[in-house]
Amino acid sequence: MKQISTRFSMAVHILCLLAISPADCTGDFIAQSVNTNPVIIRRLMGMLKKAGLVDVRPGVGGASLRKPPDQITLLDVYRAVRVVETDQLFRIHEHPNIQCPVGRNIEAVLQAELKEAQAAMEARLSQTTISWLLAQFQ
Repeated sequence: MKQISTRFSMAVHILCLLAISPADCTGDFIAQSVNTNPVIIRRLMGMLKKAGLVDVRPGVGGASLRKPPDQITLLDVYRAVRVVETDQLFRIHEHPNIQCPVGRNIEAVLQAELKEAQAAMEARLSQTTISWLLAQFQ
């Protein structure tokens, strides 16, 4: 079973670090905290910057949040790092046998249910902010 990309949890980790230690947040510092390669951190920072969530200081390095942590939701992060394509959290297998009653109907029957499940997950992510997560760390 394919899992949601770890880009999401790493991006949340980055934003939490930026919220609590903005002066220390060079790419190397973040990479050590996340325990990954700095190249991966740079890629994620680029995605977060493009989404308007962070500012990155070229040259000397470092980054900062562009919004207060209470205005950044997990849904913002989820969308910023393109965890999945729009409305594609669940994919349905291709080319089922249309001679079979299940194969002929599975996509139509499942599609609405799966879209509703994704919408519910996204609604939940929209309720949780970086500030809320930080409060759980204390």
